[in-house]
Amino acid sequence: MTAPIRTDPTTVRVALDARSYDIVIGRGLLASLGARVAALRPGAKAVIVSDENVARHHLAAAEVSLSQAGIAASRVIVPPGESSKSYRVFEQVCEAVIGSRTERGDLVVALGGGVVGDLAGFVASVLRRGLDYVQVPTTLLADVDSSVGGKTAIDSAHGKNLVGAFHQPILVLADTALLDTLPDREFRAGYAEVVKYGLLGDAGFFAWLESNWREVFSGGPAREHAIAMSCRAKAAIVARDERETGDRALLNLGHTFGHALEAACGFSDRLLHGEAISIGMALAFEFSARRQGLIPMAEAQRVIKYLAEAGLPTRIKDIPGPQLSIDHLMDLIAQDKKVKRGLLTFILVRGIGQAFIETGVDAREVRVFLSEKLAER
Repeated sequence: MTAPIRTDPTTVRVALDARSYDIVIGRGLLASLGARVAALRPGAKAVIVSDENVARHHLAAAEVSLSQAGIAASRVIVPPGESSKSYRVFEQVCEAVIGSRTERGDLVVALGGGVVGDLAGFVASVLRRGLDYVQVPTTLLADVDSSVGGKTAIDSAHGKNLVGAFHQPILVLADTALLDTLPDREFRAGYAEVVKYGLLGDAGFFAWLESNWREVFSGGPAREHAIAMSCRAKAAIVARDERETGDRALLNLGHTFGHALEAACGFSDRLLHGEAISIGMALAFEFSARRQGLIPMAEAQRVIKYLAEAGLPTRIKDIPGPQLSIDHLMDLIAQDKKVKRGLLTFILVRGIGQAFIETGVDAREVRVFLSEKLAER
């Protein structure tokens, strides 16, 4: 199977009744931002939230597009990195948006990766009891995951994304040309979330990625096809379960392990989010194979080998720096948002493309498993 060659943008609809919106995917779309915003919210002003790195490359083009559509815009620039998903930066952005005289009918434009999208979306969810916002993702991870579905949040000292709200955007504009400035490590990290969609619910898509991942990395039709397939998968799940009371938890494949690893590394460049999710998915597949033989170990090894082939970390020992503590990891897992009445919930698998939600997982079993993985050399 090869990716279809398209010259026009691909549109994926997130069907949520009155809160439905489009994900528009294609190359060179940033120039259309102003016209699309004006069509959705005539007469609105905009505040662009971005980080220093993204602003250097793409802010001017976004401002020009808005200006050409007659949209007055101001800007709020935050430091790059996970540290901006903090109470301190959240407060600064809130005050800056209020200071720009933004009214309830105006909107926020999140121009950046997952950090900016989560932060700006959360700001929009609470200011004036809810502003509209537009996601303009600038990373592969944000294209296929964090920009879609309305999850907004900042981090707590106790863990990732523990302070937040569900607040859907009115538009996601995924300009794949913006990925051209993305460092290779960032692109690979985002690719872990693409692979996730095949692993959790589409074995055929995973097999396609096994054969075509190099073309996805090099760009062109294969990249846009992979993004569109990922967005369709997420849009379908979000439409069924917007507020994660059921199936939407499947999107957390690899995240219970991964978020704990990410937090243990201080939400730093030591371990990027997508790298943590790659290790987390490898651990979830191996844990599934060892837990009552849910899947053959050979199938788990196929997944782990593929992630490694694509240049992603798959083992805790792949994380640079000092040894992580089993006690710290278990404390972080206990803070996971999927914990219910003290019982652990994991997304496990019965095969590639066959993820399921397992509640009431014994913490002692997880501790033994992680202790063994930490001891590997």
